[in-house]
Amino acid sequence: MKLNFDSKNILVIEDQAIIRETIKHILYSLGARHIVEAGTGINGIVEMRRCQFDIVLCDYNLGDGKNGQQVLEEAKYLKLLPFNTVFIMITIEHSKSMVLSALDCKPDDYLIKPFNRLQLSTRIERCIVRKEYLASIEREIDMGNIYQAIQNCEKLLQQGNKKTHLHVLKIRAELALIIRDFKAAKRVYQEILQERDLPWAKLGLIVILFSDGHYDQAVESLKQFIEQYPMMLEAYDWLAKSYEALGDNEEALAVLNRAIDISPQTILRQQRLALLADKTENIEIAKKAYKAAVNLGKHSVYGSSSDFSGLAKAHLKSDSACDALKILNEMNKSFFNDPDSRLRAAILEIEIQKAKNNGVVAEKPYEKAFKLHEQFGKQISRELRLEVAMISHLSGASEVTDDILEDLIKTNIDDKSFIADIDKMCGDVIGNNYAGRLIARIKQELVGINDKGVNLFKEGKIEEALAVFEDAIEKMPKNQAITLNMLKVIIYDLKTSKPNPKKSMLVQSYINKAIQIGISHDQIGSIQLELDNLQYTSINLKTKIRDKNVEENYQLESHS
Repeated sequence: MKLNFDSKNILVIEDQAIIRETIKHILYSLGARHIVEAGTGINGIVEMRRCQFDIVLCDYNLGDGKNGQQVLEEAKYLKLLPFNTVFIMITIEHSKSMVLSALDCKPDDYLIKPFNRLQLSTRIERCIVRKEYLASIEREIDMGNIYQAIQNCEKLLQQGNKKTHLHVLKIRAELALIIRDFKAAKRVYQEILQERDLPWAKLGLIVILFSDGHYDQAVESLKQFIEQYPMMLEAYDWLAKSYEALGDNEEALAVLNRAIDISPQTILRQQRLALLADKTENIEIAKKAYKAAVNLGKHSVYGSSSDFSGLAKAHLKSDSACDALKILNEMNKSFFNDPDSRLRAAILEIEIQKAKNNGVVAEKPYEKAFKLHEQFGKQISRELRLEVAMISHLSGASEVTDDILEDLIKTNIDDKSFIADIDKMCGDVIGNNYAGRLIARIKQELVGINDKGVNLFKEGKIEEALAVFEDAIEKMPKNQAITLNMLKVIIYDLKTSKPNPKKSMLVQSYINKAIQIGISHDQIGSIQLELDNLQYTSINLKTKIRDKNVEENYQLESHS
């Protein structure tokens, strides 16, 4: 394929003017006419905000400020790179850690300087050919339509293109994992391994073990995998998750430490290491990881006030209130406009005052924290709201504590890990089984709400049932049983009434949401199939559905 560079909008992000000119000269010689240049990572982001580019060539080392990895992270986070945009990372480094850091954020390709005209054009053309071929899949993934993306994978596989076969199978398996269709994912990975012995396919099979709850097997398999492929950093992340799932945080910490030694520039891994070190009371590793996260976060979209707060608390645990106060001041300068950070700073101020004044705290920091929580409410992260609940209890504001805890439990009832965090923190601060009793009562309330919607449905009061589930979802957006029942009621409504494009779109949006909150393919796959059948037929199915079939095929979910 001969690429028409003349039609492409190209962005070159390179801090050295001479190299920028060289790259531009090569591109012009290839026929490019629309080239924008940026001398810093920040300017690169600004240009991507202004204009949609077909090709982005970004150097890894960009002097002071954001590096190429942080540019790519932010561009993905802000959705500045459409599915058909090619992002190629350029680096002069040949070191393992630099190359692994560049690959950790998954660019479309990378080039090591110096490179020539042929090398650059070949890489770009290869990426664009791949992007164009996979466009029908990537477009749907971009919109969250995972089932449609799977259908488009199957269509491409049926074409029998040997060059792209393995790549499409890889995407197909990854999509199966997203919808938690582990049988399909396993079948695809095994098909891949019959053709070629590929590390990512082997890792995929191990990820299925983890996702299916076989943590012991996942640990043993991952240890063997890492011995064979020690530079595949994703395997370390999964091994750490597996150890955590087994409750062995010490081993998880050791695994992440090894990954950090290989590639220290990934902020998300440093943040995970810091949190794990906190859990295991390893103060020195926590300090080191939080400090690394703070430094990386200065130019990263993933930089967080929680890194500053964690570092300050680590200093407090080392009886260094003065150092903690310095970190608090730095945090206030870096995140002065963020509600989450302002509340975090107020809570941290309470802890620092406690440490400096032997446990005695003035009322002012408490008042500030309560006022901020009252002002911003649910805009605040759930972890921080849990902290507010605990300081509310310690200050005697038990009603505030219960209100926050009730809302957190209702909103996150299906998140076992976070519910366990609530239980532990309540056990440490309030008393044994306090959270347990609260969780049991709220679960009973949820059963009542769900039963009300189910009973209305059984009575044929479809609109009333929908209203109950809609109200419940607004209050508890991550509740799986209620989301699933909402889907079933809308599908039934569609099948027994005139075609309604708006309701069809609503069902698809709820299916996409169901995938995000962890509802498995076994539960929503049939709903997607029914929606697809409805969309591809103009037959009014109302006359075909009899009351008996309704009872047999539309059993709503009970709330466990």
